[in-house]
Amino acid sequence: MEEKIGPTFVMFSTAHIASIIVSFLSLSLLFIFKKRLIIHSKKLILIERLFALSLLVMEVLYHIWLIRIGRWSLIDSLPLELCSISLMVAIILLWTGNKHLYDFVIYAGIGGALQAMVTPVLDLSFPHFRYFHFFYTHIGIIITALYFTWIKGYIPTFKGIIKTLVILNVLLPFVFATNYFFQGNYMFLKAKPVNGSLLDFLGPYPWYILSLEAVAFVIFVVLWLLFRNYGLAARKMDKGNCKKTSRYT
Repeated sequence: MEEKIGPTFVMFSTAHIASIIVSFLSLSLLFIFKKRLIIHSKKLILIERLFALSLLVMEVLYHIWLIRIGRWSLIDSLPLELCSISLMVAIILLWTGNKHLYDFVIYAGIGGALQAMVTPVLDLSFPHFRYFHFFYTHIGIIITALYFTWIKGYIPTFKGIIKTLVILNVLLPFVFATNYFFQGNYMFLKAKPVNGSLLDFLGPYPWYILSLEAVAFVIFVVLWLLFRNYGLAARKMDKGNCKKTSRYT
């Protein structure tokens, strides 16, 4: 049976704005209840893993859907987009708590997911599965990064900025080669998105790729300045709670 085409996604439509509002409310609730969550941070492992599984299942279902309707292709379905890579790293971070993965999620994850949510490369809108997959996974990346900052006390570092940029640049030749052999446009290294994005302000091809390096560095520095103190605050609060608890045990 041929897949019924759903509503066409329109940038800054009601469905788009609604997804941004829901995302903002989700992050606001995480921030509002952060003190309560910090107190129980060591008991949240099950929730972290369930969230990781939900993100993984959503991504697997997406690929199953692509295969079922005959749209899965080496041209554009490999997990080589920045947000696809960030999602996988976020899932592993949620499952393991590995601090070496945190910097990539806070910098590349938030930077890429925010851009993707503001200017989505998306063809199907609410209430299609693809709409929910797109926004759930992207907000999931951001929630993961901020959860480990606000609740778990992980601290973004300037060294992490350099490490993230190095990793991205190490990946570039592989993505370039994939684009060349399969005629793809992963990471938009071959052409800009047709529906408009930040890349439109960074010059023509291929110069926008070089400009994007500078923009990425600036965005990462801004994120570092914004969130470096939150991790310290969460860590101090957690230690304070441990001391209070020890007095009565």
